[in-house]
Amino acid sequence: MKLKNKVAIVTGGVSGIGLATVRLFSDEGAIVVLADSSGEGYTVAAELVREGREATFVLTDLTKESDVRYLIEAAVERYGRVDVLFANPGTASYPARPGDAEEQRASSMDAGLSAVFLTDKYAIRQMMKQGGGVIVNNAASLTAAGGAGGPMGGGSPFAAKGGVVNMTRSLGVTYAKEGIRINAVCPGYVETPAPALAAGSGAERLRMEEALPLGRLGRPEEVARAVLFLASDDASFIIGASVPVDGGYAASSPGMAVTPPAPAAAFAHAATPYFA
Repeated sequence: MKLKNKVAIVTGGVSGIGLATVRLFSDEGAIVVLADSSGEGYTVAAELVREGREATFVLTDLTKESDVRYLIEAAVERYGRVDVLFANPGTASYPARPGDAEEQRASSMDAGLSAVFLTDKYAIRQMMKQGGGVIVNNAASLTAAGGAGGPMGGGSPFAAKGGVVNMTRSLGVTYAKEGIRINAVCPGYVETPAPALAAGSGAERLRMEEALPLGRLGRPEEVARAVLFLASDDASFIIGASVPVDGGYAASSPGMAVTPPAPAAAFAHAATPYFA
């Protein structure tokens, strides 16, 4: 029961990695608040309640600041606090490139980056009031290689997820002494609705599988276990990290290496919290 009696918000909680995380958090004793733009969340929450679990659904457009603010306020009004946030927004499933139509670029950046920024922003404000909390952002290991020539294309979706990685580093350092741990998971090709749409044909799916050292796509539950680890006290000394959960994709990509952290003096400017 790693999250016993913890209040955990999971965005994008009605399918794929989000749904797997909702169920795993609930199994580990969490009080779960699901957020999604799909009304299917009412059904998911009702099923959990029938199973004797505590769960609430809040219909939320994660690209609208007013909706995100209400999500955090609703969780606090009902349960008194927010202990964990898994910021898991949707991402455009088409291979948008910098030269593609403006609506594709905007959709990718709004869903992949802005939605994470907004949920982090309001969760951090609440966590500062209550003395701490944990945030896990959903990025993508595919950003490590830029996605160039990959089955899901490149461009805007990868720029957005790359932004989540760097934002996680910055926020993690900024709020560590406030008792707020912020990290990210970086899934690779996983059996979720979005990659299924992107894959399209059997040939594209095979191309995805061949890109992975394990030779198969990941399962949502495998990513959810990594999210649980980062959300639990087991990860108490991990700050600003982006953990690949990708079947070895990033490790096998040419030119990939871990960038050493900058010296502590480089972060002196971070004394003023962004979201205070």
